[in-house]
Amino acid sequence: MEKTTMRSSVLLWGTLAGILWMGSGFSPYTAEGQAAKPQTPEMAAHIEAGNTQFQQKCAFCHGRDAAGGETGPDLTRSKLVQDDVNGDKIGDVVRNGRPGKMPPFDVSAAEMNDLAAFIHAQQAKAAAAGKRKGVDVADLQTGNVEAGKRYFEGAGTCSKCHSATGDLAHVASKYQGLQLEQHMLYPRNAKSAATVTLPTGKVLQGRVEYHDEFTLGIVLADGTYRSWPVGKIKYKIDAPQEAHAELFSKYTDDDIHNLMAYIQTLR
Repeated sequence: MEKTTMRSSVLLWGTLAGILWMGSGFSPYTAEGQAAKPQTPEMAAHIEAGNTQFQQKCAFCHGRDAAGGETGPDLTRSKLVQDDVNGDKIGDVVRNGRPGKMPPFDVSAAEMNDLAAFIHAQQAKAAAAGKRKGVDVADLQTGNVEAGKRYFEGAGTCSKCHSATGDLAHVASKYQGLQLEQHMLYPRNAKSAATVTLPTGKVLQGRVEYHDEFTLGIVLADGTYRSWPVGKIKYKIDAPQEAHAELFSKYTDDDIHNLMAYIQTLR
């Protein structure tokens, strides 16, 4: 893709430093994560809708359960969320953003209410269950290895960018437990790759080193740096982090368990 559209969405939502405004209406939870009243069907619907929004927009950085990822904080232990009642603590922060950390943004009141409902529900669950204890190696072996391999090579499209005998060879010997899960689900500092077709028809591939609306610069496999005006070439950029982000709205918990079970065999 010549221009990335997912990146701005991921950055916008992924940089939320543990704060989501609840809006001025629906609120299933109050300060300190305590349930204000038994969950009603209406509350459950808000939480479910918020879960959908969260998986699409926030989970890449903050984890599927809002308990934190490699690049995003644990929202279930956020002091602002804990003290918040109907957005009284965090509304201004979300609306105004934080310089250098979080841009101001505008979403519909309904979407924000749903997202906040999900976050507060996850915070209440975390409070009831106690502090997160991490992930043991055994936790990642509860899935089906063969199903994980099929997902890796098929529906998950993992094999388009990764190889069990290439970049992922012995990965389970390098990382264990939560570290392995984070490394696979939330890749950090993953470099984008570009395929460039020159006017002569020659095709070059390399790691993206520089890219803006005027220029594309890549580093070839031999370390050579090449750059061109974007109007003079045809090119395609593959951004690993965006591919991983897109998966959060697609795969299920079983998919993750199976995939992790398979990855554990790559020793």
